[in-house]
Amino acid sequence: METHLTPQPFLKWAGGKRQLLPEIIKQMPETFHTYYEPFVGAGAVLFRLEPTQAVVSDINEELINTYCVIRDSLEELLVELGKHQNEREYYYAVRDSDLSPEFGERSPVEKAARIIYLNKTCFNGLFRVNSKGHFNVPFGRYVHPKICDVENLRAVHAYLSEHQVEILHQDFEAVLTQAVEGDFVYLDPPYEPLSETSSFTSYSLKGFNQAEQVRLKKVFDKLTERGVDVLLSNSASPFIVDLYAEYHPLLVSATRTINSKASLRGKIDEVLIKNY
Repeated sequence: METHLTPQPFLKWAGGKRQLLPEIIKQMPETFHTYYEPFVGAGAVLFRLEPTQAVVSDINEELINTYCVIRDSLEELLVELGKHQNEREYYYAVRDSDLSPEFGERSPVEKAARIIYLNKTCFNGLFRVNSKGHFNVPFGRYVHPKICDVENLRAVHAYLSEHQVEILHQDFEAVLTQAVEGDFVYLDPPYEPLSETSSFTSYSLKGFNQAEQVRLKKVFDKLTERGVDVLLSNSASPFIVDLYAEYHPLLVSATRTINSKASLRGKIDEVLIKNY
């Protein structure tokens, strides 16, 4: 009898939820129909829950392509990942390949393998793009990075392909128009910065400013009116605490391990906000 392997995030991701998972799970509704996660990121919550029916999305097109490739073309991806080398000059050639006009002609599998490779070998596992959308993190100098984690990629593939998991590349508001009473939505937007230097919204070109946080709050309110259970995580910034004051934000503490500045890693205060 085959042992069921629980899928784990296949990328390191700024704002990943491994640290906060026990508290998130504790705060979730006991039962729900369809699970929605429109800021899916590395999928820590999705893979911990393994819901049989889910709709996940993210504004980061390269990330969503990688999910789809793991689901639909796993064997080709494993072959492609096997070609990559943990070597400085090679890394920069792969990293800067998106500056070439031919980059758009790369296959979905090649693009997914590139993102996994860069994530496993770049400095501190950051995913960051510059104002033109180019990945710009330096080489990480790891001795033996696990570029191709076959076991976990197979577990992620099994989960995504054997369940009703819809994978979208859409704005959060568009994704959540489908959610109805009895469904559960987990919102994990790019966090409101606690200081001017702590902002990390450059995982996609569009960023996520206070106007976007307010737009998300309006969607949270609409879902509440429709009877949809919603749980949201964010930083415990005065702006966020005030914005969601009526929902009585729950203060929690988490450790952040990904930041370009070592001084900004460590314990930070976060909030969990729910409408049920």
